[in-house]
Amino acid sequence: MENVCGQYSYLASQQELLARYQLEETDSFELEEADVFYPQGKHPVLLPNQKIYNIQWGLVPSFAKRPLINARVETVLDKKTFREPFLKKRCIVPATRFYEWQTNNETHAKIRYEISLENLPIFSMAGICERYFNEDGSSYLTYAILTTEPNEQMRAIHDRMPVILEPDFEQRYLDLAEDVEDLLPHLTATQRPLRLHMH
Repeated sequence: MENVCGQYSYLASQQELLARYQLEETDSFELEEADVFYPQGKHPVLLPNQKIYNIQWGLVPSFAKRPLINARVETVLDKKTFREPFLKKRCIVPATRFYEWQTNNETHAKIRYEISLENLPIFSMAGICERYFNEDGSSYLTYAILTTEPNEQMRAIHDRMPVILEPDFEQRYLDLAEDVEDLLPHLTATQRPLRLHMH
């Protein structure tokens, strides 16, 4: 199947975002007024310094023909492109919903699903960051979203889903002093009930 989580949304307010992560008022980012976030756009991302910035979605290594918007958690330590970002540049991608397309095997028609979490209006997708340099020496930060095997609800729609962190695990994920081998067992499909809305 094609990339999982190629679109998502953050539809709550900036104040709700700061409150959700217990952050102080900041001018480090502006909340984009958009119903859907797309790859290559700049969207709010929480970094280990406990600040949110607008960061470009999609890693752009020189070999890639298009931005790498996802990274499989099962092989994140095996792939050179993702290994160092996972070890040293983890981040959290706030969202209120993500979108997936289910393909009908007979007609090949695609059905779009809007997916949110029960009892967790703002959820955290596990991300990794990487910095790239322009020819003039300036640099810019990018991010990708970790994906995993789907849970039971998602399995009928897609064979992957984003890694969604439990709230009490979020700070451990951002703590770059943590042993990643201790983090990996927690980076699995959420078992929280999902709301699936067909479009």
